[in-house]
Amino acid sequence: MIIYVCMFVQIETTPNPNSLKFLPGKIVSNNGSFEITKKDEVKNAFVRNIMNIKGVEGIFLSKDFVSVNKYSDISWDEIKHIVISLINDFYSSGNEFIIDKSPFEIDENFGEIEKKIIKILDQKIRPAVAKDGGDIKFKAFKNGIVMVQLQGSCSGCPSSTLTLKQGVQNLLCHYLPEVKEVVAI
Repeated sequence: MIIYVCMFVQIETTPNPNSLKFLPGKIVSNNGSFEITKKDEVKNAFVRNIMNIKGVEGIFLSKDFVSVNKYSDISWDEIKHIVISLINDFYSSGNEFIIDKSPFEIDENFGEIEKKIIKILDQKIRPAVAKDGGDIKFKAFKNGIVMVQLQGSCSGCPSSTLTLKQGVQNLLCHYLPEVKEVVAI
């Protein structure tokens, strides 16, 4: 007897109209978040299957969700059901998580300011950004400017500039007077 378990995958909209957040109710990434925009760069079958869907521009995997970014000329009606089906098939096959990676370690070569920036990003900003289906990664700090990379739904989102300046920059400047500006690279 074959028993097929169908999960209930929740879908949330994000501030980016070309991005949807899919919540399978299971662990997606065992540790860390990943953005993939080129299917040839990954060997993961699930990720490749999502990237092969016509109209998909990129995928972002976090602890408990998958964000899918599409091209603006494609309707979500053409993509949503395929993504849900792939998620259901993946977990119904007994898989526990989509991606596994060793824990992210703060680079010991970072100075005290960089470590403080990363800590604030991780504790205060990333959880809020994750609610919208994205992530923010620290890249560099130089001459008072914090350089970050926006990923997932935040990448290409119309409101990301406002969020970056009024949210991230204000918070970092409040806690760290050395920070004068935050820019996305």
